[in-house]
Amino acid sequence: MNLASPVATAEISDADLDSVSGGLAVGGSGGLFLDTPIADVCADLMAVASTEGLATGASVHTAAL
Repeated sequence: MNLASPVATAEISDADLDSVSGGLAVGGSGGLFLDTPIADVCADLMAVASTEGLATGASVHTAAL
C-alpha cells in the first residue's frame, strides 16, 4: 500500500503570487458623524485603486431625533 500524498509542491515568485492573489492595492476611507439636537448625520467615503481598476463608494445616513 502506497501512503505517499498525490500533492506536488512548486516554488512561486513574489511577482507570480501577486498576480494570483489579486495584486497590489492602495486605498483610503474616511467618515464624519454629526450629532445635533435635531438629528444625527453620518457620512462615509471609500476609495481603492489596484491594477484591476478603481472602486469608490459613498454613503450618507440621517436619523431624526
